[in-house]
Amino acid sequence: MEFQMKEGGFQAKLPYGELDVSGDETYGYRPYQLMVSSIAVCSGGVLRKVLEKMRLSFDDIHIEAKVERNEEQASRIEKIHLHFKIKGNNLNPVKVEKAMVLTKKNCSMVQSVMGSIEVEETFELI
Repeated sequence: MEFQMKEGGFQAKLPYGELDVSGDETYGYRPYQLMVSSIAVCSGGVLRKVLEKMRLSFDDIHIEAKVERNEEQASRIEKIHLHFKIKGNNLNPVKVEKAMVLTKKNCSMVQSVMGSIEVEETFELI
């Protein structure tokens, strides 16, 4: 990846499109938003694959991400809480819990920040 400086931030030209990144969200996505998005969407994608492999039928997954940052330490991300709302019929909570454990274990983004950022994952069945 390459990033080119532009007014207010940087831009990368990627296969899907352009990515504007800046500490000022009037010029692009903020770095912490991209990090949280990466962790949330990676977890969601892994959960989706795990549920499919377990042959659990579901209609939708919605992810709420809450972030705790430490303003005294350069606004570092300390904790990310991901809450998955899984919509489906006759979903077994015990099997979904097992899927959540596998998700955390197999999400490369979560594993990349282990020991640095606390990632908590919860779910509810809808």
